[in-house]
Amino acid sequence: MATALISSFTDLLDYQFRTRVVFGNGAVLELGNITRDLGKNNVLLVTDKGIVAAGHVGRAVGSMEAAGLQVGIYDAVRENPTTEDVARCVEFARSCGAEVMVGLGGGSSMDTAKGANFILTNGGEMKDYWGVGKAAKPMLPFIAVPTTAGTGSECQSAALIADEMTHQKMACLDPKAAARVAILDPELTLSQPAGVTACTGIDALAHALESAITKKRNAFSRMFSQEAFRLISLNFEKVISQPDNLDARGSMLLGSAFAGMAIESSMLGAAHSAANPLTAHHGVVHGQAVGVMLPGVVEFNAGEPEARTIYEGLARLIGLNGDTEDLVLFIERLLRHAGLFTPLKELGVTRNDIPALAAEAEKQWTAQFNPRPILATDFAELYSKAYERKLL
Repeated sequence: MATALISSFTDLLDYQFRTRVVFGNGAVLELGNITRDLGKNNVLLVTDKGIVAAGHVGRAVGSMEAAGLQVGIYDAVRENPTTEDVARCVEFARSCGAEVMVGLGGGSSMDTAKGANFILTNGGEMKDYWGVGKAAKPMLPFIAVPTTAGTGSECQSAALIADEMTHQKMACLDPKAAARVAILDPELTLSQPAGVTACTGIDALAHALESAITKKRNAFSRMFSQEAFRLISLNFEKVISQPDNLDARGSMLLGSAFAGMAIESSMLGAAHSAANPLTAHHGVVHGQAVGVMLPGVVEFNAGEPEARTIYEGLARLIGLNGDTEDLVLFIERLLRHAGLFTPLKELGVTRNDIPALAAEAEKQWTAQFNPRPILATDFAELYSKAYERKLL
């Protein structure tokens, strides 16, 4: 396994730890002190109404006000934020003179905050930052407080924002957008509905698996992806069947963050490329879309020898026999346990939709990092298998 850690020891590896991580039950109560230490007074808290109703915003705001900070609350975040969502958040941020941004919630809250930060500090439109390193000016300090164990956005420098008209997701990456601090409080994840726990957990599992085998994998990303996979695999079924198990919740939250760290340098692959068109055009929840496509993508990528070796090592890590077939069966078992393995034909997709989905999947940014070259014809085959795929 050591020789599979990176493709070559002569490859350039440039990795920087940008985000301070604070982990523990009740850690959100440290938000006020952590924010005050940044030397700013006006804070914009970006969240959604569900997080407000759960009481998390009250705790966060209470901590910051006790530290003497002024807090404006933008609670209009929507799932899969668009350029319109970012524009509304920017307008609110300007009205309250935001000097610090806090994203409290799932990936959508953090993406909305990051997207607004780009526009607020650098101007223009989100499409101007589509790609890597497009922000010329410094950005406001950003603190991420996830309430789900899924996206790992708290440890990434990317904002994923969809175009309001085309629904095309734009990945806008810049080191300046990374959170200064990520506060990981397992207690905040207790409020997740069962369906959210399942979908975000599968998404995190896919992050660990994909970041482990991409063309950009390296020593650091492999370290994080491996530990992420171990933590998520060994605790996913627990958080589904024992939703109040804080130890399992904490392991999932750490696993999600570690997977985010892995993505930061190794990116993702074909499962996410195939999932994005399903969400954009058929409204399939992202985690479920990734889950439906993941077993087939693992089977496809196992045709690449180094990827297969890595898969086998991950399988052994969690006590499986050590072959890719067992890993696929394990993934399907988790999907079954979470009630997420639904054939595409039951998710509003028809066979006639497959060519267009495949063509769009091939053009997704993450497809280029897949360890095995993948074309529209390959995606069409993956969609066809997922169309009627049955659990074994």
